[in-house]
Amino acid sequence: MVAEGAPERPAAVTHPDLAGLVSVQLRSGDGPIPAALERGEPVDSADLLREERWPAYRAMALDSGVRSSVTIPFRRAGLTVTLSLYSFRPGALEDAPHGPARALGDLAVTCLVRDRSYRAALTELDQLGAALRTRPVVDQACGIVMHVLGCDADAAFGVLRRVSQATQRKLSDVASAVVDKRGRGLERELVSLSN
Repeated sequence: MVAEGAPERPAAVTHPDLAGLVSVQLRSGDGPIPAALERGEPVDSADLLREERWPAYRAMALDSGVRSSVTIPFRRAGLTVTLSLYSFRPGALEDAPHGPARALGDLAVTCLVRDRSYRAALTELDQLGAALRTRPVVDQACGIVMHVLGCDADAAFGVLRRVSQATQRKLSDVASAVVDKRGRGLERELVSLSN
């Protein structure tokens, strides 16, 4: 299960009966997963038949034939991934937090963090690309406003920004309109906004 601070927590299971075990814990806020998220360390139950914690989870687990479980949390860069292992035998998962399950969990959280960083970089790249594509039009519009008002580049950009904010239009759309009209018919509006 992945916990990122949002109320939605995606989970993947390897058997349909296990989905109910995850759901009951998330609904009730009680069970090994919530406990591992809260403590930040592995939470296990060597024998659910003798366990007294988590009554709803315990009942569903025993009904599914699960006798022991361990949930291991992995935290990196604001992301928490929990890996839960279940066994039909009591005491079968004692070493799980230190073996291959630890390596699998470390790999999973590392990959998820990298994926999140990669997606953020792609979004930023798209935004920068859009800004670069609109920059020439904004520069042209600033030149027109500078000519019409007889002002410097900073003042011209400020006028365009105020028009954008006042009309709730993107700066690039305002700039395109100024360039399309070549400043004609906008003199009064530009003068009133330059003050």
